[in-house]
Amino acid sequence: MKSNITKLVFLAALASTLSACADMTPAQRHTAAGVVVGGVAGNILGGDTGSTLGGAALGGVIGSQIK
Repeated sequence: MKSNITKLVFLAALASTLSACADMTPAQRHTAAGVVVGGVAGNILGGDTGSTLGGAALGGVIGSQIK
């Protein structure tokens, strides 16, 4: 039973998060995608919190410059 409640809460949170991105401009979408990709790359390459945050910051800057 607890597993079903956890899944329901997770799906509700995921749906609300995705619906918040519905009216983003292309520049905002590129920045958000850059943050995600940079954060994942930083975590994979560095394996610590500093690398993850640095990768996310750099990815956000790069993503914001894509036109």
